[in-house]
Amino acid sequence: MLRTKSGLPKHCSWNVDRHGKRRVRFRKAGLSTYLAGIPWSDDFMRQYAAAIGGVQTQANNVGIARTKPGSFNALVVSYYRSPEFRGLKASTQGVRRNIIERFRTEHGDKPLSLLKRSHIQQIIGDKAATPEAANNLLKVLRVLLGYAVSLDMIPSNPAASVKRYRSKGDGFHTWSEAEVAQFQARHPIGSKPRLALALLLYTLQRRGDAVRSGWQHVKGDAIAVRQEKTDMPLMLPLHPELKQALASVPRTNLTFLMTERGAPFTPAGFGNWFRDRCNEAGLPQCSAHGLRKAGATRLANAGCSTDQIKAMTGHKSLSEVARYTRAADQARLARQAMNIQIGAEHEQALSNPPTRLDKKARK
Repeated sequence: MLRTKSGLPKHCSWNVDRHGKRRVRFRKAGLSTYLAGIPWSDDFMRQYAAAIGGVQTQANNVGIARTKPGSFNALVVSYYRSPEFRGLKASTQGVRRNIIERFRTEHGDKPLSLLKRSHIQQIIGDKAATPEAANNLLKVLRVLLGYAVSLDMIPSNPAASVKRYRSKGDGFHTWSEAEVAQFQARHPIGSKPRLALALLLYTLQRRGDAVRSGWQHVKGDAIAVRQEKTDMPLMLPLHPELKQALASVPRTNLTFLMTERGAPFTPAGFGNWFRDRCNEAGLPQCSAHGLRKAGATRLANAGCSTDQIKAMTGHKSLSEVARYTRAADQARLARQAMNIQIGAEHEQALSNPPTRLDKKARK
């Protein structure tokens, strides 16, 4: 996100209202509104995202009168205006909009009534070289066409029974302890990369939440996080390593992590910057998201329960946590399990000593 000379996000400026109060005003493409709260704070950025969403909605509504009834374009226009879409997080809206618009460019004028399951299969099949992109498109089409069913535009959802590609691998690489040590050796305490590592590894949050964190979120010995993706509020204790990394961070900064220009990072910008720091440490296979998985793996190795891990990551289900703890030290966990079994057998033997008949049988 660009930061203007005034220190505000793009399209924002300081204005004095009719009561003489200095306020932040958002203006873009004919949309003008005031944003309340401290600039760059969580609440402020939620209002900013809503304003950006309002501009995008206006842009998408241009040409509605020229949209062919019953076409995919007509469905998209209706979907963008629906509570289902407008209730999504701004980040989720952006991802979904990008997928829809790419599909819309090629198929927008086609009538929905002629769309068959075989067509969806062919479209998804053509993306075999990029299975994750194919799965993402199929997921969005299922939602869109399900919405079309609710509008009686089509009698059934042709994407509902189309099979997705089986996921290969575990996604982002999970950092090993050796890789963490290698990064730390290249980037010492007091450096921005070391701060970024500590923030990601010891809060277990996504990069988007990490770059928004600042001193205003620290409450005693914990840091308050409201996850952008899930809106889940968390209160996370500060690990001693993170406290040490934060010790030299100025309390006047809007966020812990700042760009060279003195502005907060965007999630994408931070991801690119952090990958460069990984490359400097000789770790091209590592990324910011891999540290979230590494942190969850550490908790699993330490014997934390699923609920304890979920309390740190903010996940809601066991299956979600399992994706991040798959790389847990299998040999160590297996040894822990065996030690528990051996201990139970030993206790059982003490509580049930062998009888005289048992002793004779042994002889």
